[in-house]
Amino acid sequence: MPPHTHRERTGLLQGTLDMLILRTLILGPAHGHEIAKHIQRTSDEVLRLEHGSLYPALHRLEKKGWLASKWDAHREHNRECKYYRLTPAGRKQLIAAESKWQRLQQAIARVMAAAVRA
Repeated sequence: MPPHTHRERTGLLQGTLDMLILRTLILGPAHGHEIAKHIQRTSDEVLRLEHGSLYPALHRLEKKGWLASKWDAHREHNRECKYYRLTPAGRKQLIAAESKWQRLQQAIARVMAAAVRA
């Protein structure tokens, strides 16, 4: 894994965190720490979610009906954890968010390419 300093880490665009959480949960139910670790690992350590942003986002998504949760025994530790899962409404939102993300990504690429040609 490449080393990254705190200054090199990328900030998330508004709404992107929600999309990343929803996308992670497409794999199946997970508790907050698992969600954060998955995003960190799959982003090659560039995206690191702090508890101060992750848990409010999970609660917001649950309030919107995009996630459901339940307390269950943790598989490796002798304690209960709150597991989140994607709801049908969350799947629908993920599709919409990914479509919007693709359009944004393409628009930015066009601007960057035009700036090179200018």
